[in-house]
Amino acid sequence: YTLPPPPPPPPSPKPRKGFASKNIERDFHTIQRFKKLITIDPLGIKKKWKGTDVCNYPGFKCATVPDQKVTALAAADFNGYFFGGRDLQLTGFLDQLPDLSIFHANSNNFTGPVPKSIGTSRVRYLFEVDLSNNKYSGGFPMSVLQATNLTFLDIRFNSFSGSVPAEVFTLDLDVLFINNNKFSQQLPGNLGSTPVLYLTLANNKFSGPIPRSIGNARNLLEVLFLNNELEGCLPYEIGKLDKTVVFDVGSNKLTGPIPLSFACLEKMEILNLAMNKFYGPVPEMVCDLPRLANLSLSYNYFTQVGHECRKLISKRILDVRMNCILDLPGQRSAADCAKFFSKQRTCPNERSLNYIPCRKGGYSSSFETSDQRSMAPAAAPITYNALKPHKLRL
Repeated sequence: YTLPPPPPPPPSPKPRKGFASKNIERDFHTIQRFKKLITIDPLGIKKKWKGTDVCNYPGFKCATVPDQKVTALAAADFNGYFFGGRDLQLTGFLDQLPDLSIFHANSNNFTGPVPKSIGTSRVRYLFEVDLSNNKYSGGFPMSVLQATNLTFLDIRFNSFSGSVPAEVFTLDLDVLFINNNKFSQQLPGNLGSTPVLYLTLANNKFSGPIPRSIGNARNLLEVLFLNNELEGCLPYEIGKLDKTVVFDVGSNKLTGPIPLSFACLEKMEILNLAMNKFYGPVPEMVCDLPRLANLSLSYNYFTQVGHECRKLISKRILDVRMNCILDLPGQRSAADCAKFFSKQRTCPNERSLNYIPCRKGGYSSSFETSDQRSMAPAAAPITYNALKPHKLRL
C-alpha cells in the first residue's frame, strides 16, 4: 500500500492591485507606519512617500530577493535627511523590513534602542548599517552582534557609553567606525582578531595598552586610535601590519621608544604619534620608509634625529616640534625635559623593541634603503573623513 502523493503547496498569496509583490505590499505598510513618527522633515522627504510604488520613494531602493525571486525593498538611505520626532525609533521599522540589505541613517535624530531583532534570522541580508551622527545613548547596541552578515558598521558620533563587547572584533566586517562616542574601557585582548580594513576608535575614552594581538589584524589599511586615554608602550607587533597605510595614536598617554619593527611598515603613508610621552632617538629606519608623506612626532620627549630624519624635516614630512632635541628649534625647555627624564622609564619587554620581524634573523643590521624600493604616491586617507559627522565616502 502506497501513500497518495502530498498535495501541492498552496500558491503564495498575490499582492493587492498596484503592488509589485507581496513583499512590497508588506513594506508599504511598514513605511506608512514609520512616516507618522517623523514630525521634523526639513527636506520634505516624507511628503513624497505616496502611492504604492515604494521603489520610487526617495531614500528607498528595490531589488530581487535572491531566494524568493520577487521584488522587495533592498536599501534605505536616509543620510542627511535630518528626520526628527519626539519618539523617532527604528524599532518597528528596521526590524520589519526583512529583505533589507543596506540601512544608512547618517545625520538624523533617531533615539531609543537599536532594534533587538535585526539578526540574520530576521533581516537575512543586512550587510551595511550606518547609525552615525544620531542621538543614540546607553550601552553598545548588542543586537548588531546577531547581524552576522554585516560588512560595514558605523555608529560614530552618538553618545554610546560603557564597553565594546569583544565579539565585535570577531564580526566579519570590512569597516568598523565607533569613533566619537563615550566608550570607556581597556581595548579587548582579541582586537587583533578583527578582519577589518578600516578601524576607527578615535575620540572615546579607551584606556590601557594597545593589545599585542594587533599584529594579527593583517588586513588593516587604516587605524585611528587618536584622542583616547591609551597608556603603556607600543607593542613591536604593530610592525607586522604590512598593509597599513595610516596609523594614528596621537593625543593619548602612550610612552616608550618607537619599536624598530616600525621599519617593516613599508606601505605607511601617515604615521602620527604626536602628543604622547614617547622618548629616545627617532629610528632612522622609520624615517627611511619609502612612502611616508606625514610623520608627526611633535609634543613628545624624543632626544635625537639622524640624517634620514633630518631630510624629512627639511621636506616638511617630519614634525618634531616640542621634543627634547638639543640642536633643533621649537623644542621643550631644558627644565621640562630634565623633569621628564628624572624618572626612570622602562617598557615591559625592552628587548622586543629591537626586534624587526621583516628582517632575516630579526635583529640583522642589513636593510635596503628607500632608493632601492618601489615608490608610490600617497593616496588620500579615508578614515579621517570619519572624524567629521556628515562626511564619509568609501
